[in-house]
Amino acid sequence: MPAALIDLVRELVEIESPTGHTAAVAERLAAELARVGGRVERFGEHVRADFEGRGTPLLLVGHLDTVWELGTLAERPFRIAGDRAYGPGICDMKAGLAIALEALRLSSGDRRALRFFLSADEEDGSVTAREELAEAARGAAAALVLEPATPGGALKTSRSGLARYRLEVRGSSGDADAVAPNAVEEIARQIVDLLALDRPERGVLVNVGKIDGGTRANVVPERAEALLDVRATRTAEMPALESAVLARAPHDPGTRVTIVEWYSRPPLERSEGAARLFAQAQSHARALGFEVAEAASAGGSDGNVVGAYGVPVLDGLGAVGGGAHAPTEYVLVSSLEPRARLLAALLRDPGF
Repeated sequence: MPAALIDLVRELVEIESPTGHTAAVAERLAAELARVGGRVERFGEHVRADFEGRGTPLLLVGHLDTVWELGTLAERPFRIAGDRAYGPGICDMKAGLAIALEALRLSSGDRRALRFFLSADEEDGSVTAREELAEAARGAAAALVLEPATPGGALKTSRSGLARYRLEVRGSSGDADAVAPNAVEEIARQIVDLLALDRPERGVLVNVGKIDGGTRANVVPERAEALLDVRATRTAEMPALESAVLARAPHDPGTRVTIVEWYSRPPLERSEGAARLFAQAQSHARALGFEVAEAASAGGSDGNVVGAYGVPVLDGLGAVGGGAHAPTEYVLVSSLEPRARLLAALLRDPGF
């Protein structure tokens, strides 16, 4: 494996970039994309690069942000142990960005026309990038997404849709001896109702990720809040699920209950175009001497958004590793070069 590839992975990991703090890594990637021949534009901290080439353009999709706060690197610095490289954001998706840059170098002069879009807030739903992402997707033949593969290296042809909600309850404060509407008790009842919507056998998943409310054990809390993540594998499930989530009526009539959608991504259902992309990737991988499998993911990505515009999407073309969003996050060093060569082959010939 070229030493420059793992060196670039390390450099990108060591530029910490939690959502909202991506300017430094955006500048570094913009410079690198210009160096390999891209016509680079900046939209705030989002980055787009266009490359000349043959035919209808492909869309390459990645993101600059990670879930790790500034200072995490000092606690968990980049390191290599055997075939594993560790560091905050390495799997999701600093190594994927390095793979893409290597693939651009390998395919230079012999590839399809290309648009490369990097969102600065994908971990928060790419809310501020939607307009630019839609523009990049317009007229694209297919989209290749740099999210990590499964730990076994599988590519992803479908993803669950998701929506994030903020549930808030207002009661009234007072001494615990007083009979007053209790916001924490009400939100607990609401959460039980919402968790009853969970249907894993149908691909519907409901998770309560955060609860906040109250001040002391002997004070009736006047406010409580919860953040929810709701997922579904099929587009047909989403309208009824959304209606059920939003149909909040208080158990205690003395409380006021509100729930609002924070952001959402539609399901990315497996399409004929995605199947063709995967078959082509499988053929390229075999020619390179390894196998790739196909998988579905319960997680969402910008591929969900692009797929909603009718663009065929193949996801999971980034690093092979595991522990994304966990302190154990890692990539397999030995997989970096083969994955770059696979992506380069798709940039030359995606099968469309």
